[in-house]
Amino acid sequence: MTLRTAIALVLALLAGAVAFVFSKRAVTQYPVQSAYEMAGFRQRYGPDHFSEREEEWMIRDFFQDRRGGFFVDVGANHFKTASKTYYLESKLGWSGLAIEPQREFEAEYARYRPRTKFFPFFVSDASNATARLYILKGMSQVASSDPAFVKRFGTPDEARDVPTITLTDLLTTERVPHIDFLSMDIELHEPQALKGFDIDRFKPSLVCVEGLLPVRQQILDYFARHGYVLVGKYMWVDLENMYFTPVDGASSRP
Repeated sequence: MTLRTAIALVLALLAGAVAFVFSKRAVTQYPVQSAYEMAGFRQRYGPDHFSEREEEWMIRDFFQDRRGGFFVDVGANHFKTASKTYYLESKLGWSGLAIEPQREFEAEYARYRPRTKFFPFFVSDASNATARLYILKGMSQVASSDPAFVKRFGTPDEARDVPTITLTDLLTTERVPHIDFLSMDIELHEPQALKGFDIDRFKPSLVCVEGLLPVRQQILDYFARHGYVLVGKYMWVDLENMYFTPVDGASSRP
């Protein structure tokens, strides 16, 4: 190797090292936009949350920690762990309905969630029918009527027949006039549950729906047909769920 070649090689290596250092500084100095936006929620509402991820912060932000609202939690699961409504009840005095086909959660709702009424149903597009629920005992949060979905996490330990009900029928029976917050997380069954929900009648102010890819477009189309829009503020900070509010602003938001 000639001296000229050696010098050229050293200069090339130095240039690469300098470029790498400056690129690392740029990343450190300018974090991605979603991280920047999440930092604002964490500073105001964090660092802790009862919900599985940071959904609780978005919900609190939308209602500005308003007290005394009414929620409906479809696919409620455990009364506290990964709950989107535990903070609303325990810290802000909200009340509401928890709908969950796994009856084993009912006793703790009665004990620890006095303002929440528990219903052991599978919310769907028809009442008085039966659905087959596939359950992983070590991961109750992924219980689903879709066996292929559950098998992504492991072999189901149990296939359980559970009673169905439409959301409209349940809300009518309970004489619910209006919903402030609706949460729906039922592992790919959201489109069927929404078919049985008269959203124009109950007009929830905020809806948080899990938006898994196989059903995402169906969920978007449903809310578009009924005059709801995505809340843009939460789109980049929560990539698991979608948040909808009425486009005409006809809600009880503060």
